[in-house]
Order: sequence, then C-alpha cells, then structure tokens
Amino acid sequence: MWMNLIKKMMDDKKEYKKQMMRVEALPEDYRFVFYKIHEYMWRLSKADGSEMLNKQQELITLFEESSSDGKHVLEVTGKDVAGFCDEFLRDTKKWMDLYSDKLNEAIRRNNRIHI
Repeated sequence: MWMNLIKKMMDDKKEYKKQMMRVEALPEDYRFVFYKIHEYMWRLSKADGSEMLNKQQELITLFEESSSDGKHVLEVTGKDVAGFCDEFLRDTKKWMDLYSDKLNEAIRRNNRIHI
C-alpha cells in the first residue's frame, strides 16, 4: 500500500514537472497569468494532487491553444481572472466546502434547532 502511494506521488511529481516545462514555453503574458492562477487554484482547492494536475493540464492546454490562435490572455480569462478561476474550479472540492460542511453539520446536530 505504501509503495503504491509513494509511486503515485513520484508519478504526480514527474507529471507536474512536465506540465511546468510546457508553461515555460508559453508567451510571457500567458506565463504571468498562469502562475497567478496556479497560486490561486492550489491554495483554494482541497482536491487531491491528481485532480489538480488534471485541472492544471486543462488550463495549460487552453492557454497553449489560445496563444497559438493569437488571442490575448485576457480574451481567454476575461478581466475578472478570479471569476474565471472560480468557474474553472467549480467542480473541484475547495477548502471553503469543508467549512461549509462543518457549519451545516453543527447546525444539524444541534437539537435546539428544529427543521
């Protein structure tokens, strides 16, 4: 079991490095926005590493295709980059979900409040 976990972690690390090499090939404006989004999404997300690598892969592919089509990066994300990120990560678990779940569970367990 531990060996499988260690192998998975090593494979994920290799994949992460490959992805980041692709990021370095992006135009400067795309790289800048990517790194800002990268920081935001990895801090916000509670998803496991593999799920985040998949999301990151999607973002890199989107940026590669858009830059090769000659689009400006803000044509892709819009000016509200945080809003773009929130929508992009809509289907992933976020830390806020954990706090929301805890709050709702605490209310449900309280026998003084009847629904």
